[in-house]
Amino acid sequence: MELLDAHLIPAVDGVAFGLLLFVVAAGLSLAFGTAGVLNLSHGTLYAIGAYTGAELSDGTWGGLALGLAAGTAAACVAGAGLSAATAPLARRGHLAQALLTFGLALIGGDLLIQFFGADELPVRVPEALDSSVTLLGHRYPAYRLCFIVMAVLLAAFGTWVLTRTRMGAAVRAAADDPQMLAATGHSPRAVHTGVLAAAGALAGAAGVLGAPIIGPGPGTSENVLMLSLVVVVLGGLRSLWATFFAAVAVGEVQTLGVSVAPELAPYLLFAAMAAVLVLRSRFAEPAGAGHGSEAPGPDPVARLRGLLAGRPAGRAAEGPLPGGKRSPVWPARLPGRAAWWQAAPLLVLLVVLISLPALLDAYSISLAGSALALGLLAVSVTILTGYAGLPTLGQTAPFAVGAYATANLADAGWTVGPVQLVLSALAAAVFAAVVGPAVIRARGTTVLMITLAIGELTGAVVNQLKSVTGGADGLVGFPATRALWGGEGMLEESELYNYALVVAVVAVALTLLVLRSPAGKLLTGTRGAEARMRASGHPVGRYLLVAHICAGALAGVGGSLMVTVQQYLSPADVGFEIAAFALLAVVIGGTTSVIGALLGAGLIVATRDWVAGSWPGHGPLLLGVLFVATVYVLPRGLAGLRGGSGGGPSSDAPRPPDQPPPAPTPSPAGKVSP
Repeated sequence: MELLDAHLIPAVDGVAFGLLLFVVAAGLSLAFGTAGVLNLSHGTLYAIGAYTGAELSDGTWGGLALGLAAGTAAACVAGAGLSAATAPLARRGHLAQALLTFGLALIGGDLLIQFFGADELPVRVPEALDSSVTLLGHRYPAYRLCFIVMAVLLAAFGTWVLTRTRMGAAVRAAADDPQMLAATGHSPRAVHTGVLAAAGALAGAAGVLGAPIIGPGPGTSENVLMLSLVVVVLGGLRSLWATFFAAVAVGEVQTLGVSVAPELAPYLLFAAMAAVLVLRSRFAEPAGAGHGSEAPGPDPVARLRGLLAGRPAGRAAEGPLPGGKRSPVWPARLPGRAAWWQAAPLLVLLVVLISLPALLDAYSISLAGSALALGLLAVSVTILTGYAGLPTLGQTAPFAVGAYATANLADAGWTVGPVQLVLSALAAAVFAAVVGPAVIRARGTTVLMITLAIGELTGAVVNQLKSVTGGADGLVGFPATRALWGGEGMLEESELYNYALVVAVVAVALTLLVLRSPAGKLLTGTRGAEARMRASGHPVGRYLLVAHICAGALAGVGGSLMVTVQQYLSPADVGFEIAAFALLAVVIGGTTSVIGALLGAGLIVATRDWVAGSWPGHGPLLLGVLFVATVYVLPRGLAGLRGGSGGGPSSDAPRPPDQPPPAPTPSPAGKVSP
């Protein structure tokens, strides 16, 4: 009883916080489970309600009601707008949705800060609720008890609407059988818009009602989104009551867990999330005919190029015209020119990179070095996403392992660059080998969530293991890296850049050699026709695990390079935002283009640190616009600009993750070619 009495208040706080997460997660679950939208801007919808409610709160019941109505309506409208924004991506898969909504979250977060300010806003509640009540001999805020009652009533009402009303039946039908729903005279598109508007309204209402519990401020939306994702994963997508109990459990871990087991609390949530996802993928059937089953949407760049060339956008660049003639605009490439055509972009890029120190100032040169480090991280994501078919949001985990390994090696006196690179790559490869079995079994969105959980667990370790990582303060002041044995520490920006360039060129060259070798072809076949590869006796799981380990080692090299160039390391350098940037770099360049990933990383660093320097405080806005523009304008990335068919890969190149495998071609005898 003494133990219960000591932890009573944290336990009740956990219920209140959990029910707040439930209201938010219910909308996230509705958007994903029913509308099929992986909405990474859901936390921004919560922030819209929170900021609006705080702005209109004046300590009266009227102010609370007005704030609740306005915040809910504003988030509802934003949710409906999200439906229109994601409509063109319906056939592009969840990866494009995730990048688009993350970009919208960056834009929305920047606009909220510009409108409401960067400081946390005070929230005033009615005097009757701004008091304490006696709860088993303890004083407890009346508002939180009131919120608990409202959240329980909302759970009961939501369950009744979904299971007992015609509206709920239409929502369930839109998720299970939209064709049948259309046959009954209902518009699946209208239901889709209504679901996302309702999800936004739930997030906005949670923001208004939760503002007195979690005050609106920078970082709140990201924290709420991550915890809501955990709730959705633990509770599933089929039952609001399962989501309800999962949210309460998460709330208890966040409050009661901190007071009972503070050293374990940071790891429990994402460890549980990863465990649930891994178990679900273990009991699921392996992927069949490829990892992706959705075709890419129309390519606006390819369409424009086709119109300018006077030919249909879908015609192959060097394919024959009717009558056996070839296009005069897009002549066939001779076999002898194929190698030059493929190597030309790499050679041009190399020449440009070598000449940068003579063209740029010291600050810009340091940014170029950072771009090379991020580029190696993006190339590792390309290996997993484009070649292995495992879209990842967790490559910052081996990236962090390599980075902190180099920083600690330097602090211990191991300052020779090649030694740091080899040991950091080895440490990252070991890490990738340990977590790889949890990743390679899953496919699609499950991979994104598992790798996200691994990345967040790594972030928790970084913040907790202060003796190795420096915690939230990071690491700084370690000795400079020496390029070779017997040399001096590199301090000049040009020296650091040249070192980074040599490392990046060697790493990329080795990567290209492997990807174009028979081993790379096996990996490509695994991604494009997994069922056929398994039937042929190929150890698909082993191929994917080796790819995961090699990609982890490459990310470790990128982390080591980042520490060498920056000469400092903080948790923000290896957080979720960097993981999203690396994935965006891959999409910018084309999911199967190594050089495109490097170019994408350079564009991101230039936008974040160079262009944003002329417009201080608006870096997230510019990056958000870059996210949105990339998803809409370059569905096949920069690599798609080279091909006449919108950047589609050649017959011997791996397909983008959202493109289905080609149909079997009939042989002259009428049989289907294997």
